Amino acid sequence: MPNLDLDAEALYQTLAGQVRQALSAVQNPAIVGIYSGGAWLAERLAAELQLTARLGFIDVSFYRDDFAEKGLHAQVKPSQIGFEVDGASILLVDDVLYTGRTTRAAINELFDYGRPERIMLAALVDRGGRELPIAADFVSATVQLPPGQSLVLQRADDGRLSFTVDHA
Repeated sequence: MPNLDLDAEALYQTLAGQVRQALSAVQNPAIVGIYSGGAWLAERLAAELQLTARLGFIDVSFYRDDFAEKGLHAQVKPSQIGFEVDGASILLVDDVLYTGRTTRAAINELFDYGRPERIMLAALVDRGGRELPIAADFVSATVQLPPGQSLVLQRADDGRLSFTVDHA
């Protein structure tokens, strides 16, 4: 496999620019990050866009259709949606879009909180391999990885983002 050199900070700046432009024309915006990488991105976006009062987080562990196969992740966190979902234009944020199953689970959970006017999806990286018909509205890069490898976003103590490739 060729050396995968993704600058997560540069990709974040690209994504933030796309989101900033799109949300400037949206009524009643809110941002929801999917734990963990999407939550990190959502926090930064909300701070930059002055939407911290309309920031939420989702852990989709109980909503995944493969929950019985994968079991419960050791780091399950409670979902936190502290704003009115009904009628909101929600930017759902994830770090890596792959099969689409996490996004589907997040949308299902969002509807437990209310009925948003619309949901837009932002992902730092799209790695293809979709199993469900889901596409990101905003994405910084598209990459291909061989089977058995996954792209993992990491956050340093100073908040800087980086990617690593994990081998299964």
